[in-house]
Amino acid sequence: MNLENKSAIVTGGNIGIGAAIALKLAFYGANVVIVARAHREEAEMVVKQIEAMGRKALIIQVDISDFKAAGECVKTVVETFGKIDILVNNAGINWDGVIWKMTEEQWDKVMNVNLKGYFNYIRAVSPIFRDQQSGKIVNITSINGLRGKFGQANYAASKAGIIGLTKTVAKELGKYNVNVNAVAPGLIETDMMKNADTSVREAALEDIVLKRLGQPNDIANLVAFLSSDLAQHITGEVIKVDGGQYI
Repeated sequence: MNLENKSAIVTGGNIGIGAAIALKLAFYGANVVIVARAHREEAEMVVKQIEAMGRKALIIQVDISDFKAAGECVKTVVETFGKIDILVNNAGINWDGVIWKMTEEQWDKVMNVNLKGYFNYIRAVSPIFRDQQSGKIVNITSINGLRGKFGQANYAASKAGIIGLTKTVAKELGKYNVNVNAVAPGLIETDMMKNADTSVREAALEDIVLKRLGQPNDIANLVAFLSSDLAQHITGEVIKVDGGQYI
């Protein structure tokens, strides 16, 4: 794969899966902008690793649910790197609760970040991708957006919405040579999962056919592929990376 001289935005590129994606894109040659609301120290560590590869990196600290800020962010990327070729929407939150206890605030907050946040950045890059007749958009969703999950009505709905958004934008931008795809991770071994109770891990492994948790790089490898010309005839797809957790 060759991403030399490409410029990428990765939302939530400072920790976990997002950090792995940012580093993988840089490994294959891309300059990377990390968009993150918090965890500045972690973002700076990722930037140092990217720069050590000889790539350029930039941190833009902003809330992705802010529509105006998304437009300003994309403008800054173009001014700094001269162009933008890849958008990876990854940032997201969860705030769980059964539906009869879920508050309006819980619902709105998760939807504003997980779904509206993705819309904000797609809306901001689309005119650029359309005019330059090229671009790659990869949206990180979840297998829970495909199957639902007890106690996660807001999260599952937001992730299902991302799937609908992905397919629609793929249809709208296809004639402009823009590929739009989604990646649906299963349970991935992030720091949160590493610190989880043994019982939680064991219960999760029961559902996974391969009997091992996924790693952030399992997601990053696919994102890098979908961001490259090797995936030039793939669009509107939702690809699960879950070890058979949801078949």
